[in-house]
Amino acid sequence: MLHISELPDVRAARNPTGPCIEDDHEQLDNRDFLARVRNTAAALRTHGIGAGDVVAVILPNRLELVVIMFAAWRLGAAVTPVNPGLADAEARHQIEDSAAKVVIADDSSRAFGTLDVAAVTDAPLADDGPAPYAIACASDSLALIIYTSGTTGRPKGVMLDHANVAAMCRMIIDGIGLDETDHSLLILPLFHVNGIVVSVLSPLLAGARATIGGRFSTSTFFTAVESARPTYFSGVPAIYAMLMSLPDEVRPDTSSLRRVICGAAPMPAELIARFENRFGVPVVEGYGLSEGTCASTLNPPAGPRKPGTVGLPLPGQTVAVMDDEGNLLDDGSAGEVVVRGPNIMRGYLGLPDETASTVIDGWLHTGDVGRFDADGYLVLVDRIKDMIIRGGENIYPKEIENVLHTHPAVLEAAVVGAPDPVLGELPVAHVVPLPGVAVTAGELIEHCRGSLARAKVPVTVFVTDSLPRNPVGKIDKRILRSITVNP
Repeated sequence: MLHISELPDVRAARNPTGPCIEDDHEQLDNRDFLARVRNTAAALRTHGIGAGDVVAVILPNRLELVVIMFAAWRLGAAVTPVNPGLADAEARHQIEDSAAKVVIADDSSRAFGTLDVAAVTDAPLADDGPAPYAIACASDSLALIIYTSGTTGRPKGVMLDHANVAAMCRMIIDGIGLDETDHSLLILPLFHVNGIVVSVLSPLLAGARATIGGRFSTSTFFTAVESARPTYFSGVPAIYAMLMSLPDEVRPDTSSLRRVICGAAPMPAELIARFENRFGVPVVEGYGLSEGTCASTLNPPAGPRKPGTVGLPLPGQTVAVMDDEGNLLDDGSAGEVVVRGPNIMRGYLGLPDETASTVIDGWLHTGDVGRFDADGYLVLVDRIKDMIIRGGENIYPKEIENVLHTHPAVLEAAVVGAPDPVLGELPVAHVVPLPGVAVTAGELIEHCRGSLARAKVPVTVFVTDSLPRNPVGKIDKRILRSITVNP
């Protein structure tokens, strides 16, 4: 079976002048991509990089990051992509925690020693450069160290080996139905596994091509779609909400798009319907974690797609629901979502106890509450840690958020618990209305009363222009809790 580190060589041999990868600055065909990877591998080797080392890369979305990734793999090294928006102290934690041997960046002002990206990726090929094909690299050798967003504390390094990555790419290719005619447009950050696997590695492995978009901008996004003419892109619910906030007269040419992907967080069924009706493109929603190398379930593009669910388990994975005693539930009742398969991480770097409490008997415990419907589609109820306990009663914020999304004025909604001296916690909602649409807190509370039990109705609703987000684009409920006043 093809080792993913050999991909540049195989593509160049099959179709030297075929398009491979491009960004806002340049485009490379398969032959050029291989040459750039070889040159970069030679440069990395002169800096002492070899098998078992870790290369840290602090770059915005640009094709050099992908080149460096393949170059490191060619030498048997692993890569940890660092969010360029991190403060120096945050970036230093990842660099030191991963024991990166070199740090590659395009910002010389960083407080730690770095290699300039141009000096690495533009270096001439040395006479004793790497052999035309990648070195023999075991499937269980480390490929990526992806750091969690740190919403539950200090970011942890998720260790993914080449077997994890290869299995995940094959599942994505088969699940989405990618082939050599596809063309992905990357808009998610390349420091996240979704951007790497869904929008770059999978299309390249399928014989397709990838375009790396720069910083996402609502006002210019569809211009990029009309220019690049991709067949798909992968986003998070926030991106689709922002695109829906464009003026009604914005009606772009989306005819090249066969489907679009949504992950990272559940997308409200109402938002899916609004997006599909307006832009004429089917939304394929999936679910997964970095610890599972990206995705575990997917609504099948060929259908039936069921908005309000995150789809069916991807072939090759087992997705189940488990109770607090470790018993699997098969009666449609809710429990913790657990996943098993070849995509499950090797563990958290340097954290054996946390690894042991997360992967138990081969099952990845996700921390999400879910249930399966009658057709076997997974419905996410909420995050376990987001559950609100009001006077001993468990309240899942997502249930309240789903009701808020059915109001015609609501674009986004997030519900968190606010402390209460008597009841423990009370539900509080933060709502972003559709552009140009006025709605009051009282109207939204009354709307909730029509569909929710009294204890679940938000005691307060804050109508706001935007919601805080983490670097991946998820709504950051930790920040919301810190700014929510005690009602």
